[in-house]
Amino acid sequence: MTQLIKTVDEFNEMIASETPIVMKFTADWCPDCKRLDMFIHEVFEQLSEVPFFEIDKDKFPDLTEKYSVMGIPSLLIFKNNEKIAHLHSANAKTPEEVTEFLSPYFAK
Repeated sequence: MTQLIKTVDEFNEMIASETPIVMKFTADWCPDCKRLDMFIHEVFEQLSEVPFFEIDKDKFPDLTEKYSVMGIPSLLIFKNNEKIAHLHSANAKTPEEVTEFLSPYFAK
């Protein structure tokens, strides 16, 4: 299940994890985000436990800029307060693209 990030403090707490976590930058108005939502949970089922969070990029423009989120949806992987991987929106259109991106970090 996805957890929606509501504060910067909550965001900072999640990205401090010692194990990798996925942060999806999204927005309510984004059609590509809704398309990703249609298959992302199926992708997660193929992988081991994937800690998954969402943040509305429009509500957190400073974080969006800090982590170079140019398009949405963007999937960022964080570990120990560092962005260790970033799947830009242009490459997050199919289950295969998302699986290939996540597999090195969350393979069963």
